[in-house]
Amino acid sequence: MKKRAVVTGAGGFIAGHLARRLKDMGYDVRAVDKKPLTEWYQVHDDCDNLVLDLNIKENCYTAVNGYNEVFNLAADMGGMGFIENNKAECMLSVLINTHMLMAARDLGATRFFYASSACVYNGEKQTDPNNPGLKEADAYPALAEDGYGWEKLFSERMCRHFMEDYGLTTRVARFHNVYGPYGTYDGGREKAPAAMARKVIDGELYGKDEIIIWGDGEQTRSFMYIDDCVDGILKIMYSGIEEPINLGSDEMVSINQLVDIVEDIAGYKLKRTYDLDAPKGVRGRNSDNTLIKEYLDWAPAYPLADGMKKTYDWIKEQMVAKKG
Repeated sequence: MKKRAVVTGAGGFIAGHLARRLKDMGYDVRAVDKKPLTEWYQVHDDCDNLVLDLNIKENCYTAVNGYNEVFNLAADMGGMGFIENNKAECMLSVLINTHMLMAARDLGATRFFYASSACVYNGEKQTDPNNPGLKEADAYPALAEDGYGWEKLFSERMCRHFMEDYGLTTRVARFHNVYGPYGTYDGGREKAPAAMARKVIDGELYGKDEIIIWGDGEQTRSFMYIDDCVDGILKIMYSGIEEPINLGSDEMVSINQLVDIVEDIAGYKLKRTYDLDAPKGVRGRNSDNTLIKEYLDWAPAYPLADGMKKTYDWIKEQMVAKKG
């Protein structure tokens, strides 16, 4: 039987790339997002594109009807500035995953993928910028990122119990800072790689000599290029891995080092000003990839500098076009 997959959040960044990949692999793809089609980052004309608010239960049943696999990437989310200032809005995404699970169960879907986040991890394990890497077990005892992280952790448990109680095959990946072309790079929902690329390009285009960095720049993260993320999603979806698993790079850098990489790509240096009162998240976060290597013999292929070059080029193209 031909695979027919629903991809939610498809007007956004990761799910837009995933929908394209699935279609290229021969799937029938239904792409769903609540944003008007004119606001989708990628619209694939060969997909069945639906504009639906998946917070509403009936819309989830409309989305799943007739399809046998679900990739649920829909959520109200963004970078640290958005997450810290919109906790209730982030928590409301629990409706999406709950209703999508119910629809998948009731309409006979065979597999269900849920996009979780490294924000589920215990904050007390992320106070050291030299974080050795977060293992999957570090989500408990629970002390998730307030709002967004708690919603993700709760929804992980919901997936587990739908598998245990109803026999729906569920797979959960904890994303670690995914970046790349066709993503948000301004407006407040963007994440650090896109934000830093935009700020450096802004300096290039408009002759600015200063970049504002949230925090002291010594907070650390690992960043995963979008192609690696889509590869990982597909490998996890069709694996036997029943527990939530990290999907990220273990190439940890500080925010200052991230800016160094973008400045090297641009050939443009900026004076750094540090906003110590801005949202900055945990002090140190890195993906421990021991389990995914053990289970799947797989690791991300893109070094950060290579992925950032592709991301920088795409964002610059958008910004030059806007400038006219």
